[in-house]
Amino acid sequence: MRLDKFLWCVRLCKTRSLATEACRKGRALLNEQEVRPSMEVGAGDTIAVRRPPIWRRFRILDVPASRVGAKLVPKLLEDITPFADLEKAEIARKVHARPDGLPGRPTKRQRRDIDRFRDDA
Repeated sequence: MRLDKFLWCVRLCKTRSLATEACRKGRALLNEQEVRPSMEVGAGDTIAVRRPPIWRRFRILDVPASRVGAKLVPKLLEDITPFADLEKAEIARKVHARPDGLPGRPTKRQRRDIDRFRDDA
């Protein structure tokens, strides 16, 4: 199966065109080498996909015939991303979260609180 189609089939990319773009821009690796979207993948290969700030790494267990549901993906891929990288991604996610009290557009919860306050006054 083509790499771009595989990335789409196992839901690592939302669309096949995004999977193709990831391959062309160097955001996907096959066995630690840069790839073209048309390269063939098979069971036993390792793929890496760039999800800033880390590279997510997977071992291919099986190749699907077509796109599969999210529940079936663990039967096709094994996540082999180092734990240190996963921690780094979690820290980055928390840093970029919008804390309460910042200026700008209110969150849905803040907007509801504002509406309740105005109705009571």
